[in-house]
Amino acid sequence: MRDPSLLGPWVRRFLMEHMVSERNLARNTQRSYRDALRLLLPVVARRARKPVDRLVVTDISTDRLRQFLNELEEKRGCAISTRNQRLAAIHALARFISRRAPELVEWCGQVRTVPFKKGPQELVPYLEKPEMDALLAAPDMATAQGCRDHAVLQFLYNAGARASEAAEVRIGDLNLPHVPGRDQASVVIQGKGNKQRLCPLWASTANELRLLIGNRAESEYVFLNRRGQPLTRFGIHALVERYARKVTPKFPSMAKKRVSPHTIRHTTATHLLRAGNDINTIRGWLGHVCLSTTNIYADVDMEMKAKALASCEIKEKKPKKRWRDDKGLMGFLERL
Repeated sequence: MRDPSLLGPWVRRFLMEHMVSERNLARNTQRSYRDALRLLLPVVARRARKPVDRLVVTDISTDRLRQFLNELEEKRGCAISTRNQRLAAIHALARFISRRAPELVEWCGQVRTVPFKKGPQELVPYLEKPEMDALLAAPDMATAQGCRDHAVLQFLYNAGARASEAAEVRIGDLNLPHVPGRDQASVVIQGKGNKQRLCPLWASTANELRLLIGNRAESEYVFLNRRGQPLTRFGIHALVERYARKVTPKFPSMAKKRVSPHTIRHTTATHLLRAGNDINTIRGWLGHVCLSTTNIYADVDMEMKAKALASCEIKEKKPKKRWRDDKGLMGFLERL
């Protein structure tokens, strides 16, 4: 590196060398970090009154970083979670630089003093069983697109998969036995951090996927759009939202919920919990690294809370009639 103080070469090394070669992070993570820096650098350049290519590392000061984070929330309307995600990318860049340039350790320490912002803990949205059934019944199964859409919705509900995970499933990841009632169908899902998990499939899901893939090659993606191209995670989001709008008039309660592929993922976890599965099984099903992430589902299910409350409810006792109020002597004697 010609000038170790220049920021540009460090950014290139961070994105290409560190994230790809050293860490082998998922493509979506790489894009997220790239987008954070793509938003940050013009803001810093404007404040420093320099071209982006002439910025030095120390131009990312704590004041400018805080101004950037405030702009994300106030001007771009980003949520606190998005703000924290952008800040995590900048912290990671600072750590990368300081480990390779000891003279910038102090600068790294200052950047990392900018804290993450605590946001409100919102309830996890999920669909009740009748709502989920209505969503699954929404596609027109008489058309090829309706069959594809139903297969996508059922796969999301069956596997509890993220939209990006469903979009990346290839035919070779499926294990669809010839005798569905005897052998267990399954799918290998590539999750966050390139972690794989094996998820069982219902016989009905396996049958739909078998019809959907036909005789296509194992290297092809399972879910394709109308042009025969792989369905993207954005396409899956649009698909779910389209059918959610279709069934909302029949279920007004859904109007208060932002129904997305992740809502279906939460629905899978909640329904698994209601069926009596333990939290650790659900953790493996969804591909969570930490059990604490899965524990949120134990807090959101009002049906299970109501059942737990009813099991320890104190029954109201009927007041006993005082003997002085009993005008009949025989009745009084019989009740003694």
